[in-house]
Amino acid sequence: MTVVPLVDEGLGNSAYLVDLDDGRALAVDVSVGLRAAGAVAARRGLTVAYAADTHLHADFLSGARQLAASQGAEILASAAGRRAFGHRGLHDGDEVDLGGLRLRALGTPGHTHEHLSFVLLDGTRPLGVFTGGSLIVGAAARTDLVSPDRTESLARAQYTSLQRLAELPDDVAVWPTHGAGSFCSAPPGADRVSTIGRERATNPLLRAGSEDAFVKELLGSLGSFPPYFLRLPEINRRGPAILERAPFLRPLDAAAVRRMEAEVVDVRPAKEFAAGHVPDALSIPLRPAFVSWLGWLAPADRPLVVVRGPGQDADEIVWQAAKIGYTFAGELLGGTDPETATTQLVAPGPLYGTVLDVRQDAEFRAGHLPHAQHIELGALVGRIGEVRREPVVVMCGHGERAMSAASLLERGGHRQVAVLVGGAEDWAAATGLDLETG
Repeated sequence: MTVVPLVDEGLGNSAYLVDLDDGRALAVDVSVGLRAAGAVAARRGLTVAYAADTHLHADFLSGARQLAASQGAEILASAAGRRAFGHRGLHDGDEVDLGGLRLRALGTPGHTHEHLSFVLLDGTRPLGVFTGGSLIVGAAARTDLVSPDRTESLARAQYTSLQRLAELPDDVAVWPTHGAGSFCSAPPGADRVSTIGRERATNPLLRAGSEDAFVKELLGSLGSFPPYFLRLPEINRRGPAILERAPFLRPLDAAAVRRMEAEVVDVRPAKEFAAGHVPDALSIPLRPAFVSWLGWLAPADRPLVVVRGPGQDADEIVWQAAKIGYTFAGELLGGTDPETATTQLVAPGPLYGTVLDVRQDAEFRAGHLPHAQHIELGALVGRIGEVRREPVVVMCGHGERAMSAASLLERGGHRQVAVLVGGAEDWAAATGLDLETG
């Protein structure tokens, strides 16, 4: 038996493919693209016989239904999730014979109300547990995605679930879905997997002195999350559409793009966008975090058209978007409209006018320029009117999020907008001045 983690750096998640040593495999928490799972399965000569989902995912479309259609996989999921498509609905304590190994369902509500963890057993010996959004490396996943009025009660359920998982033997592997970079609340760090013993010894939430202390610490760690998180659980409950063919980018000319009143998403690097872009285009540079920012900033109710550079992979763009339920109407031929706009880039050093910092709250508190205005990028669409006087210099950690913010400001009517090349530490090094914290 071999467990192969399939890490999605952009979403901060891991899926898993378990080679059952008989030509069959179990897939856990795979997204709809299936490219990584498909590549591993093909390389190892495997057919996916089982597709298990730990919960109704908010951050990606489940690939379980696609695996059922393409490979005949049996879908394993919580009966409490009321999924509206064929699956084996499992309750706490139910077991599935995988042909030598067994999979036992553990009811672990908290991250969602219907959350299951799956213990992989060899006879009576637990080898590891797929914990989804329950116990994760160094933390536990957020409990505020179901509804605001259930956040605290789910946090208390999460406490009970973690205590139950902690009763497993020390050497049991912990295979969580959410990891560093996930907006489902995971601390920074390189480790994606762990063991029960390590988590019992080091996880602050497992070491909380009481349920109340646990709830206070968990709820105090919650940050913002993309709005598409509120849409995807119901899509996953109904069943994502089965893809009959791979998505692709259809070439479109500028006139066609204007006729369809499309949102133009420019995925080129920030410096290329700055040098010339379609007026009012939304800059979201193609990088691991592209898909999260696409879901945060791009509208779900308008056609989307891509502008990409010659070296950027069209398949990567469309599959990243497909993971969260977005499709593109096509791509703009030639890359830009005959009419172009530019955005100024400024080097670290003395800055004039308003400095707008669009990083997440925790990043801003850790160190920011004195007197900088702070609005998270994800909130900027609804708060452009709050941005102080022009000129405005936008900054983040490296420049990509700042360029996205600048494109939003320019579309909102701001004309003297520049982007800082680099981040707060670069500015401090260039000026010799100290950053503020808090």
